[in-house]
Amino acid sequence: MNFQRGRSKEDPEINLIPMIDVLLVILIFLMVTTTFSQIAELQINLPTADAEKQAEKANEITVAVDASGRYVINRIPLANPSVDTLNEALRRAAGDRSDPVIVINADAEATHQSVINIMEASRLAGYNRISFATQAKNSK
Repeated sequence: MNFQRGRSKEDPEINLIPMIDVLLVILIFLMVTTTFSQIAELQINLPTADAEKQAEKANEITVAVDASGRYVINRIPLANPSVDTLNEALRRAAGDRSDPVIVINADAEATHQSVINIMEASRLAGYNRISFATQAKNSK
């Protein structure tokens, strides 16, 4: 028996407003409580190696850079630290050798830019084989 003949049946309704409010509160809570680490706080220590010192090879060009940015190529100091000067000095040091190995001896306090300058000069000179020298660990 249907006593409500004139009324139509109402469809159930889902109210999304309270659910959105709850999600926004959770999002605000997560944003406030999350901590972020900054890249500037990284502590970087340069590696050391346990390898024995190898004899100097005939096809190597040794490039040293100190903490103040002075360059020495095969024990000959450079007056001008520009990339073009490094490029010319690498070509002179290579002489008629084809594709020498560039060994970079950078001080631990040397700037990253000074090492990149050596790599750029090597690239401009056409020398693609680059190696980095490390110091042995102190055994105690």
